[in-house]
Amino acid sequence: MASQSMEVVAKALEQQVLQSARMVEEQLDAELEKLQSMDEDELERLKERRLEALKKAQKQKQEWISKGHGEYREIPSERDFFAEVKESKSVVCHFYRDSAFRCKILDKHLAVLAKKHLETKFIKLNVEKAPFLTERLKIKVIPTLALVKDGKTKDYVVGFTDLGNTDEFPTEMLEWRLGCSNIINYSGNILEPPTIGQKSGTKFTKVEKKTIRGKGYDSDSGSDED
Repeated sequence: MASQSMEVVAKALEQQVLQSARMVEEQLDAELEKLQSMDEDELERLKERRLEALKKAQKQKQEWISKGHGEYREIPSERDFFAEVKESKSVVCHFYRDSAFRCKILDKHLAVLAKKHLETKFIKLNVEKAPFLTERLKIKVIPTLALVKDGKTKDYVVGFTDLGNTDEFPTEMLEWRLGCSNIINYSGNILEPPTIGQKSGTKFTKVEKKTIRGKGYDSDSGSDED
């Protein structure tokens, strides 16, 4: 009985694959037929539209780069924060502290994403230099990512809770989380977060909030480094 059930499932999957392949083939045939039926003037107009789109995309890329997109960088003060978010539509700001180990983990992932997602500005700000801003944004846990859209803070990524509650999360997990907030152009499936492969010897770190000495916010890091 078990073998028969498996055979039925296998046949059903095979039919689905064949159906999907036929749909793709039909779409390609339709596109080719459309191209073949175009006259020279239509093809020239299509070429011009695509060239214009490429020029527009290149111009937008250069504009982003001129505003500091494409690299993950530190801003010196909270005053600079307001200038940075004013000139860019989408901004991810990492509020960090030097002694918080998990901030260093985020730094690594954010540096990768900054290069991949030019449409978004990635910056970091030391909370010690931004007491007014951290109070205004009600930032209590370090690290925290503030996700700013059109000059307004729309969402926060607090600690690693949304990233699998582990120090070992992949960059794709953070990318997915940012995509959920529409702060980056995410091409994956929002409904399916990346799986975290637990390698041998890897431990999932339980999040424990620890008050930073002399401060009114907490550290999401397992230990503080002085």
